[in-house]
Amino acid sequence: MEGVNIPPLSAEQEALFRLIEDTREHVFVTGRAGTGKSTLLQHLAWHTSKQIAVCAPTGVAALNVEGQTIHSLFRLPIGLIANGDIDQTDATRKILNAIDTLVIDEISMVNADLMDGMDRALRQARGRRAESFGGVQIVMFGDPYQLAPVPPRGDELRYVRDHYRSFWFFDAHVWAGEASGDGLVDLGRYGAELRVAELRDIHRQADPGFKALLNAVRYGQVTADMAKILNDTGARTPPAATADDEAPIITLATRNDIVNTINRRHLDALPGRLQTARAEISGDFGRGEASYPADSQLQLKVGAQVMFLRNDIQPYGEGPRWVNGTIGTVVRITGDSVRVEIDGRDHDVEPAVWERFRYAYDPASRKLSRDIVAEFTQFPLRLAWAVTIHKSQGKTYERAIIDLGSGAFAPGQTYVALSRLTSLDGLYLSRPLRPSDIRVDSDVQRFMARAR
Repeated sequence: MEGVNIPPLSAEQEALFRLIEDTREHVFVTGRAGTGKSTLLQHLAWHTSKQIAVCAPTGVAALNVEGQTIHSLFRLPIGLIANGDIDQTDATRKILNAIDTLVIDEISMVNADLMDGMDRALRQARGRRAESFGGVQIVMFGDPYQLAPVPPRGDELRYVRDHYRSFWFFDAHVWAGEASGDGLVDLGRYGAELRVAELRDIHRQADPGFKALLNAVRYGQVTADMAKILNDTGARTPPAATADDEAPIITLATRNDIVNTINRRHLDALPGRLQTARAEISGDFGRGEASYPADSQLQLKVGAQVMFLRNDIQPYGEGPRWVNGTIGTVVRITGDSVRVEIDGRDHDVEPAVWERFRYAYDPASRKLSRDIVAEFTQFPLRLAWAVTIHKSQGKTYERAIIDLGSGAFAPGQTYVALSRLTSLDGLYLSRPLRPSDIRVDSDVQRFMARAR
């Protein structure tokens, strides 16, 4: 899990790690952008003494945590699971029986039906139908104020409306119950509890005023004065070109077509020869660009602005040369490396290997093993004059142009965009924020208020 360069835990993170490690409690780890949820997950994966399996709802999210997709791990059908039979092979049952703790990243993208499907699958495989999740400890990471599950349509929507309060994971039947007032959510008839643990120390931003503005956007409590500060600050004209002493500037936009147009326009404007790096793909790595961690055909020119898609995994002096989200400029392209300038220093970047894992049961050791089933090799770079707000998730930028176009179309979208910035000084807005841009899901407000 890119184990090199995992930062040390804060006191807050360490206390939460000990809660997970020393108890069997189900825990939902949440927190505002920049509070270190990913750092804690990485530390847990490397340092737990328990038999854990790490999974996520999408292929790219699973790659980011070096785990497996939920559907692949559980061998669940795509689409609504509802109350149908769950077919399980002997191999799947052995894997599910070996798990002490199931770690789920990006839990806010998991819908209620899938949450209940995991619960039923574990009960069935482990022969412990009276216990939630068959006795497995569930540890979930995510922020429902940032990412939402894909909304159902057609017959699926009608089913969800008939059977669930909402499509969110926290409204799954396994979590039914009321809060007890101490951070625990009672699971009702199953007699289990979910501890909602919210990390509060923000590491991305230092300015208390900017933190307060971000909190207001997060919770949908932006006053007219707050909106004026954001709009007045962001009303500046973005610089035409990055000065040597300034951080690169990136546009965060709502739609892929806007991002692609901006990147193509800038790339075409550069002189020099267009060069293409083609990824090497082996094994079962899914189909289509959406399942790949980087472009299968990366087109670059000298002078291109690029963003790194992985942390530097090589020890280098006092710290990594780059992290996931670092922006730089291509200064040379050869057959086997791309030289990128970052903050006035040039670095040779070589292709990186993303490995797709699959859990298996080792009868000799009676433990889980993680087998590599596919590899994707490509330069860990993406054109970065622009990126979608969705793909900026988890990244940090010093300066950004936020382009909400015709309006934020999903709850949390504006919060995600603004919270990528390290300070208010780096904010540029393509147009003023509108009240309709500040959207918070009412079901999230209900759940988090109850949990608190």
